[in-house]
Amino acid sequence: MRTRVKICCISSVAEMHAAVAAGADAIGLVSAMPSGPGVIGEDLIAAIAAAAPPALGTFLLTSEVEPAAIAAQQRRCGVNTIQLCDALDASAYPTLREALPGIALVQVIHVQSESAIAEALGMASMVDGLLLDSGNPNAPVKELGGTGRVHDWALSRRIVTEASCPVFLAGGLNPDNVAEAIRHVGPYGVDLCTGVRTDGALDAAKLAAYMGAVATAGAGR
Repeated sequence: MRTRVKICCISSVAEMHAAVAAGADAIGLVSAMPSGPGVIGEDLIAAIAAAAPPALGTFLLTSEVEPAAIAAQQRRCGVNTIQLCDALDASAYPTLREALPGIALVQVIHVQSESAIAEALGMASMVDGLLLDSGNPNAPVKELGGTGRVHDWALSRRIVTEASCPVFLAGGLNPDNVAEAIRHVGPYGVDLCTGVRTDGALDAAKLAAYMGAVATAGAGR
């Protein structure tokens, strides 16, 4: 099975086209966050999403937790996928489904301990996908992604094996470790931001190396 690739923290139409040209299946567009890299304004998010090819996954990373605010943000930005970076009340998911028909929901699970397994498996039936990251929502300033840290892949592997929906792996991935991550965890897709950037800008050489490593690892699965 081919491992899908999501390139996050896209900051311009040009970066989106570069990611697509490299073979990305999806991009991440980061709206307001309490911390972390890649935040851009909603007008720019909307412009990038509008310019994207129809088959490209356009993920809006949101820190909002209220369904009405999330739905309004999606309508302003015009993306086809919502990446929920913080924990929502269970009642929010059916409300979002009703408000946003046809829009995919991907819930971020911050893998800090074994408790993430139960959290992820409990969420799997309510969303279209899970994304395992290395943030810390309980930090004094919430970390909801983009930390550049690797978490315990053994925990992620258990989630991938048992979850009833596709699972993306994020957290500290780069051209040097992504092949090992894919072989160890076996995710549906991989996601990264800082690992293919130099001084904040998308780096064509790092991106090509990353895509090559993903393809090589995928061929052995």
